[in-house]
Amino acid sequence: MFPIQEINVTDLSDKFEQNDSNIELIDIRTPAEVARGVIPNAKTLPMHLIPLQLEYFLTSEKQIIIYCRTGSRSAQACMFLNQQGINNVVNLRGGIMGWAQHGHQIEAQPVGSVV
Repeated sequence: MFPIQEINVTDLSDKFEQNDSNIELIDIRTPAEVARGVIPNAKTLPMHLIPLQLEYFLTSEKQIIIYCRTGSRSAQACMFLNQQGINNVVNLRGGIMGWAQHGHQIEAQPVGSVV
């Protein structure tokens, strides 16, 4: 089994600064966690709904960056998606906690949801 792809907070911030239109950000935390804030431009998809949305991942031509609170659940989600043959997913190492610890902006609301 190959290791999952990961991106760190600095590299994600660089992609935002470059206005990289080839990335999509998905927050897989619970609605209660999402209510505390999200990384800018994130869509939401609670982790337990990922198996029901495989078609979304299969049909996306973008690099999908998945995050949670610390990067643990999102790493598991990426591993699961890789096992389904979906290889355009990347884990945000450190999650939203790492993002906030580096002083990056947190938005009050996501841009939308996957479902």
